[in-house]
Amino acid sequence: MKRRQLLAASVVTALAASLTACGGGGSPAASKSTDPKSVTGTLTIWLMNDAQSSWPELVQQVNDQFAQQYPNVTLKLSYQTWTDKVANLDTALAQGKAPDVVELGNTETMKYILNGSLAQLDKADYDNSDSWIRGLENTCTYNSKLFCVPYYAGARVGIYNSAMLQQATGSADFPKTEDDLKAAMDKVAAAHKDDKSFSPLYLPGPYWYAAMSYVAAYGGTIAKFDSAGNWHGTLEDPKAEQGIQHFVDLVKRYNHGDLTVNELHQSDVLGKQKAAVIYGNGWEAGNASGMAGADPSLKDGLKVAAFPGPNGQPLPSFIGGSDLAITAKSQAADVARTWVKLFTSTKSEALLAGKDILPNNLNQLDPLKVKPETAAAANSVPDAWFTPLAPGWAQVEKQNVLVNMLNSILAGKPVDDAAKAADQQINQLINNQS
Repeated sequence: MKRRQLLAASVVTALAASLTACGGGGSPAASKSTDPKSVTGTLTIWLMNDAQSSWPELVQQVNDQFAQQYPNVTLKLSYQTWTDKVANLDTALAQGKAPDVVELGNTETMKYILNGSLAQLDKADYDNSDSWIRGLENTCTYNSKLFCVPYYAGARVGIYNSAMLQQATGSADFPKTEDDLKAAMDKVAAAHKDDKSFSPLYLPGPYWYAAMSYVAAYGGTIAKFDSAGNWHGTLEDPKAEQGIQHFVDLVKRYNHGDLTVNELHQSDVLGKQKAAVIYGNGWEAGNASGMAGADPSLKDGLKVAAFPGPNGQPLPSFIGGSDLAITAKSQAADVARTWVKLFTSTKSEALLAGKDILPNNLNQLDPLKVKPETAAAANSVPDAWFTPLAPGWAQVEKQNVLVNMLNSILAGKPVDDAAKAADQQINQLINNQS
């Protein structure tokens, strides 16, 4: 799932325990002992910067708990960015300096499972494992073996400026059908016709998560596993092409900005009131209302709702999220398992749920299905789609196959030609272990 905020990687310098040199890079690992209080050494953890910016109290809570159990183990925690983490991790693994615990986006796990970089785990060691969200658990599982622990889930929803809708349409309610959404967006566009930079629906052109949601809405897929035991691209399938075309038509109709700009900063467009609606993760509403210079009215005026799809149903959402893994060569695996267990405990997941972040399990997800701020995302999780669990999927993403396909279509290439070219590239990459 991916929150992709482009911040410089930073290192925490004050935690429940002091920070020292990296345990995975040659400094003393946590020593084995039957008494946790006599264990010494270093535990190195990489989390994404979302934890630093959005739930630092969870990190502090867990490190405090860990310090009580292992008072003589030093924690070294660094925050990574989504743009740099994979390259940093690959380098660290190659140099024998990998962290003991690493957060992985759920589309990143298969690469590291298949190349042997992650330790096998026991599902029974972790809270709520009998009700983990299946889409997350699947990203941690290969050949019926578990290699990471679900951390949190994410689903995309409509995020809208209710005041803009009220002013333009006479109603602050988000449309339930796509036809009604288009009618509302046309009215919003008319109300802002003098602002050439205003997009009623800001739908970025390279936003492949959104594009593939339309593919899923028409019953298409990115790739399939065939009877011969190989994956192959299926974007040329008429259903997939129909979804791609539908997405592109919406982009061209309602995005009045640079169509080559991706979705990484779409919440800023909403916060600057240069758009009435975006399709994104629920937490992007908070980013928009909390950005520097944002109108204070946005705090209460930005709402979330299920985003209507082309078939009279909500648009299928990609199930995003993160997992926590222990690296295979960690010399502190025992204490690493304790830290991961604390970080994904019922208590920890409750803290995330209190911040409207979807927890890793259905038991704690259920209350969010009726909470106005989270209902749309929480109810999207059971039917959400996911990327192919294929050996080479990480390379498909790394080489921007879907992004390049969408950009080529927006530049004038026919959908069938672009989909064929994308399938050819997918076929070259998807069966190769990354």
